[in-house]
Amino acid sequence: MERYQEIERSIIKKFRKEIWSKFIKAIQEYQLIEENDKIMVCISGGKDSFLLAKCMQELERHGKFPIEVHYVVMNPGYNEANRDLILENAKTLQVPIEMFESDIFDYVSTVDKSPCYLCARMRRGFLYSKAQELGCNKIALGHHLDDVIETTLLSMFYGSEIKTMMPKLHSSHFPGLELIRPMYLVKEQDILSWKKWNQLTFLNCACRFTENCALTDDTTSKRQEMKKLIQTLRKDNPNVDHSIFKALDNVNLNCVLGTKQNGAYHSFLETYTDEGNHDDSGLE
Repeated sequence: MERYQEIERSIIKKFRKEIWSKFIKAIQEYQLIEENDKIMVCISGGKDSFLLAKCMQELERHGKFPIEVHYVVMNPGYNEANRDLILENAKTLQVPIEMFESDIFDYVSTVDKSPCYLCARMRRGFLYSKAQELGCNKIALGHHLDDVIETTLLSMFYGSEIKTMMPKLHSSHFPGLELIRPMYLVKEQDILSWKKWNQLTFLNCACRFTENCALTDDTTSKRQEMKKLIQTLRKDNPNVDHSIFKALDNVNLNCVLGTKQNGAYHSFLETYTDEGNHDDSGLE
C-alpha cells in the first residue's frame, strides 16, 4: 500500500469516529453539500485544510451523489521553504492542488493598522474571485470545532457580543457563492492525533511577519489566549467545549437582555408583559 493510501485509510478506519463520522455529520446536519455542487477547497498548507482536502477526495470518489472538487492554494507571498513544504505535502497526500499567486504579503507589509484583519479580507476576496473563475458555487474552508468555540469566546470577551463562526454563509459580494465548513464538528486534538499517527508535518503559521513560527506551535494571539483558557477549564470540566458549543444551539430568548438581527437591535422590554414573563426558578 502506498503511503498516501495508508493516510487515506487512517481517516476511514483508525479515526473514523473522531474525524470521518463527524465530517459526514456536519455535512448532513447543516446541509453543506448537495448533488452536483462544484466546490473549491481552500488549502492554506496547514493540517486542517489538508485533512479537509483528503476528506473531500473521499467524498468525491465514494459519496452518494456526484460532486466536483477543485483543490486550490493561494500563494500570498510564502517564502521558498514554506511554498516547497506545501508542494511536498500535496505530493505525499496525492492532493492535485492548483497554486495561484497574489501579492497580499507585499501589500499588507506597508500597512501599520490591523494588518492581520486586512490580510484576511484580501485573502477571502482573492479566493472568491478564483472560485468564480473555476465556476464553483461553494468554497470549503478547514475551520474545526475549536475554531468555533474560540471565536465565540473572542466575540464575548473582546467584541461585547455573542456570535459564532457559522457552518455556512452566503457571500455578500459574490452572488451565487456560498462558504461552507465541513470540519465544523471535528476537534482539533483529533486532527493533531491524525497528523501525529501519520508522521506528517504541516505549516502552522506562514505569515511573513511571524515566519519564525512556521513549523512550531508557539504563537501568541488572542486566539491562543482562548485556547489556553479552554484547556484550563477542561481540567475541572472535560466537556466544557461541548457545553459552549451546544449553548449556541440552545439560546433561550426569554433570558437574554437583547438580540440583534440584520443590524436591528431588539430589547427584551419589547415583548415584556405582565402575562408573558415569569420567574420559573421555584423560589418564593
